[in-house]
Amino acid sequence: MTHYFRLLAIFLCLSFALVSGARADAQRDFDRGDKAYFADNYAEAVKWYRRASEQWHAVAQISLGILYDQGQGVSQDYGKAVKWYRKAAEQGDAGAQFNLGLMYVKGQGVSQNYGKAMKWFRKAAEQGNARAQSNLGFMYDLGQGVPQNYVTAHMWYNLAAAQGEEDAQFNLGIMYELGQGVPQDYVTAHMWYNLAAAQGNENAAKNRGLLAKEMTSQQISKAQSRAASCKARSYKGC
Repeated sequence: MTHYFRLLAIFLCLSFALVSGARADAQRDFDRGDKAYFADNYAEAVKWYRRASEQWHAVAQISLGILYDQGQGVSQDYGKAVKWYRKAAEQGDAGAQFNLGLMYVKGQGVSQNYGKAMKWFRKAAEQGNARAQSNLGFMYDLGQGVPQNYVTAHMWYNLAAAQGEEDAQFNLGIMYELGQGVPQDYVTAHMWYNLAAAQGNENAAKNRGLLAKEMTSQQISKAQSRAASCKARSYKGC
């Protein structure tokens, strides 16, 4: 029996060493792909990302998916982009889950399916991916793939906005301006428009200007003060 356990222990050690070695090989191939990518040698990047992807390196898989998605180093092929996004997404990579959700929204490489888009956005959003949270909020806002629900839309927008996601901040501005899922509040709407506009969101800047015509100077001053305070807290607790 002791001999059996010794053999088992040796087997487990060898298995661990093999797995560790395979992971090291995959990481090395991925690093070579990254080096080629940032040198704008996309064909070489495809070669190394593919080698790492075939060893189940999730970040390599999403990287390879992006190259197929954008047609860099390979002919653009949404079907192959979906294939590699899905492999990484099924390993739990939040970025791949978000990208796969986008493919279902756009109907690129797959049939358009808002329900499946929601599934993948939710998986990424629950891992804290801000863009997925924003998109999930947008789908609840419009009722795409789910019954329209402004309260739930506001919740997801709020989580994304707290991470600095400008589209979520812009959409929160709209919700507060119109009173959708929240009490109508021009000061809070102006604050969110201000924050999104400060990040370059042109639609937020336009809405802020139009909303300001309906506000008093005191309200605008308060909104600006709240925006500055919110930004100083890195968008937390706004």
